[in-house]
This record gives sequence, C-alpha cells and structure tokens, in this order.
Amino acid sequence: MMTRETGKAVTLSGRAIRFLPAAPLPNDLPEGRLAIADMANAFGVTHRTLHFYEEKGLLTAARVGPMRVYGPEEIQQMAVVNTCRETGMPVAAIQELLEALGDAASQEEADAIFRGAMIARKRELTAQQSTIRRQMQQIGELLEFRAGHEVEMNDNTRPEALSDLELRCLTLMAEGYPTTRIARALDVEPGQVQAMEKEIIRKFDGNNRFQAVAKAVLLGVIGN
Repeated sequence: MMTRETGKAVTLSGRAIRFLPAAPLPNDLPEGRLAIADMANAFGVTHRTLHFYEEKGLLTAARVGPMRVYGPEEIQQMAVVNTCRETGMPVAAIQELLEALGDAASQEEADAIFRGAMIARKRELTAQQSTIRRQMQQIGELLEFRAGHEVEMNDNTRPEALSDLELRCLTLMAEGYPTTRIARALDVEPGQVQAMEKEIIRKFDGNNRFQAVAKAVLLGVIGN
C-alpha cells in the first residue's frame, strides 16, 4: 500500500479539511483524477457506496459534465474513510473524526487525531472480543451441560434442598451479580457468599455457577 500527499483543502459539508492523515492507498493507483468507476474499482467498493459516502458527508466529488471525478485530495480522504470502515467504525464516528480533522491546525495535529481514533477503535474491538469469547464459553458450557445431563432432565431429577438464603443467592447468581454485590444484597460477608456458591454448584452437580444456574432454570427452581 502507499500514501498520497495532499496539497490543498478538501471540502466536507461546507467545511474545509486542510490536513488529512496518511492512510493506505490501493497499490498501482493511477495518477491524477479518477472517474467514479475507477475510484470504486481501486477501493473495492460499489458506486452505491461512494454515493452513500457523499450523502453522509464523508466524501466529495467534482463534476465533469454528468461525471463524478475524484482528485488526489478526495482520494486521500477516501483512503481515510475506507480505513475506518474496514475497522468497522460506525458512520457517525467517522463523521465526528472528519469534523475533528477539519479543526486541525497542522498536519501533526491531524495525524494525532487519527491515531487517537484508531486507538479508541482498537479498545472497542478488544472489549467486543472479550465479550464474544465469554459468550462463546457460556454457550459451550451450556451445550456440554445439556448433553451431560439430558437423562437427569428427562427424569426430573431434583437437586438437594436449598435453604432460603441459598435460593436468594442462586437468584442473584442467575441475574449475573458478582460475589461482592451478592454479599451486599444478602448482608453477609463475601467469604460466606463464596462458600454458599460452591455449595449451590455442588448441589446442582455442576462445574461452575453457570451450569448450576442453567440446571436450576431447566428444573424450574428459578425463573428464566
């Protein structure tokens, strides 16, 4: 990939962007202005995508008769927008980024704004990745639990009796409360809650709190 230096301001929704950050450009990009078909082919998008970007104020184009054409500055702006979209950044966030770039007083400031946006997006993706891993683990545990306890479920096997306090603890576990919050809700020490959770898991013949909650729901001990 390569980058192209810009020498003049790009207009965005009536505002000029004087400084654009360096962003990867397609290899073998022709010099000079590009027609919309060449622009679409270069970045691997459709004409409709380019029209959409223009409607949202992410991109501008000059006109040569009925044709849209894109100069070096518009191409570099498309590189910035395309980079953001490839990271999954929402259109609204890209709009905010371009507005911030429009306020940049130097190339260094524009580069810093862009870098900050990429760092923020990386953090968002990291958080999403952690959430997806946790959800995948929960699904796997539930499937494993269902497979390992299908006979018990069909036989309506009941766990050992729960005390009132254990039942309240189990209900809070099902709502996703952490141990410390359960302790505050039950007005007991966290260590007591940990011991109670361990006993509840044992009574439901589970390997962890998720399996215990899942079996409790399946047996109707607690509601969904």
